[in-house]
Amino acid sequence: MEIINTLGRRKTAVARIYLKEGSGVITINGREFKNYFPTPILQFKATEPFEVTNNQGKYDIKANLDGGGIRGQAEALALAISRALCKINEEFRPSLKAKGLMMRDPRMVERKKYGQKKARKRFQFSKR
Repeated sequence: MEIINTLGRRKTAVARIYLKEGSGVITINGREFKNYFPTPILQFKATEPFEVTNNQGKYDIKANLDGGGIRGQAEALALAISRALCKINEEFRPSLKAKGLMMRDPRMVERKKYGQKKARKRFQFSKR
């Protein structure tokens, strides 16, 4: 099996991964996986595609994560892993799609408008 290269995005986070057969070692930006995502929730979110397809510990991942926050990066990584697993075996696609792991979440932060305090919040109105 050759190295599979895929991309995942969420908000402003971008995950570029290189997946190959191995012993389940995940390296993110040169750091260990559990060191990069310290909470169990983020660790589960990032590796959920492996658990859905019963492939824990079968593939090594080298990932480059950039932009966004830690939660967006974890979800971007999950999308990239899902896409890579679908390249390996197309039969994984229905189960990953049922869990919502094949969809790129399009929700982004709304921009701030001029003459307002935030995107939708306005300055206090004063009649006099």
